[in-house]
Amino acid sequence: MKLSMLASSMDPVSTFTKVTANEIHQSLSPTHTFSSPPSKPIDVLFVPGGFGCRAELTEAEEFLRARFETCQYLLTVCTGSALSARTGILDGKKATSNKKSFEWVKTQGPKVEWIRKARWVADGRCWTSSGVAAGMDMTLGWVKNVYGGDVAKQTANFIEYEWNEDSEKDRFADLYL
Repeated sequence: MKLSMLASSMDPVSTFTKVTANEIHQSLSPTHTFSSPPSKPIDVLFVPGGFGCRAELTEAEEFLRARFETCQYLLTVCTGSALSARTGILDGKKATSNKKSFEWVKTQGPKVEWIRKARWVADGRCWTSSGVAAGMDMTLGWVKNVYGGDVAKQTANFIEYEWNEDSEKDRFADLYL
């Protein structure tokens, strides 16, 4: 599997936001732009979330809408489900999102069947997770679905991660909703 990171330009993309005003952030360098994507088909669209998803991201939304038709899977983490919902690709599907942003996320996709109590939700080829750590659980669940349980467990062990395999075991829904 080849990982490509897309953005509006080739400039590094920062996770810094004035909303949190923290001093710790990272920057990622895209490998392609939305207007110049990889020439080979994209098998998995992985959409991260965060405060940036609240902005108008027309170029990203158009790219997602166009590429969803040919990809095998869509995986979203946190409020990445809101960005995906705005495109309409989650309409009629079950999905979840970050619990602290849940009410706002629901407004981004009124035709989505939002599931409150879930670490992650798989509906066909669309996989959505709640918070960031739940994104790791979801990704391992997806690995299990695609490559098998042994590969998922080996991956969790390799990164020394205690995987929550139960997508419905979500204590944060009770805490925040």
